[in-house]
Amino acid sequence: MNTATPSGLCNDTSTDHVTIAPSILYFGTPVVLLSTENENGTFNLAPMSSAWALGHVIVLGVGADAQTAHNLRNRPDLVVNLPAPAQWPSVERLAPLTGRTPLPARKRDAFRFEPDKFAAAGLRPERSKLVRPPRVAECPLQMEARAARVQADASGTFLIVEARVLKVHADPRIVIPGSQHVDPAAWSPLIYNFRHYYGLGPELGHTFRSQTPRRQD
Repeated sequence: MNTATPSGLCNDTSTDHVTIAPSILYFGTPVVLLSTENENGTFNLAPMSSAWALGHVIVLGVGADAQTAHNLRNRPDLVVNLPAPAQWPSVERLAPLTGRTPLPARKRDAFRFEPDKFAAAGLRPERSKLVRPPRVAECPLQMEARAARVQADASGTFLIVEARVLKVHADPRIVIPGSQHVDPAAWSPLIYNFRHYYGLGPELGHTFRSQTPRRQD
């Protein structure tokens, strides 16, 4: 009798999965600090972890009632700032803060209004080149961008923002000299893994499509 399982799947019952119902599905994504412009000309800074790249478009998921969502509906400029693992305390200082007032109903029990998020996080704004919101000076990677499409998600709870990247700034220590490439061995994003903060481990390998030159030591 042929005991092989479909598609070569393992038939060892000791590895059977269990069905679970997690409260959140942040299964390990980079942390991003989004800077946007408020209606009074000041700037908001918000942490989020629903961000990924499609070529030179960054797709973001933000709460529909958040100040960031309010800003991007009306003023499309933003900066996508990527902190390093050691900067997680600054990110966490921002976590219970909101730039929205009055506070949305769902945030009233755990959040408080803060008009100066940069100061509250202990971070320094740095002037951008092409957009109005500032960059976060301490973040090793900063992407100036402009929202091209802002729409509700399937649940109506979040907004899906598609932002075109206009300019990328990188700490020279994470760039391979003489190239346009970020050195994966020098750069480690801050990862949000089921509401816990992590960095990356050692490299395991690279895809056949990698064009990153080797750093010359």
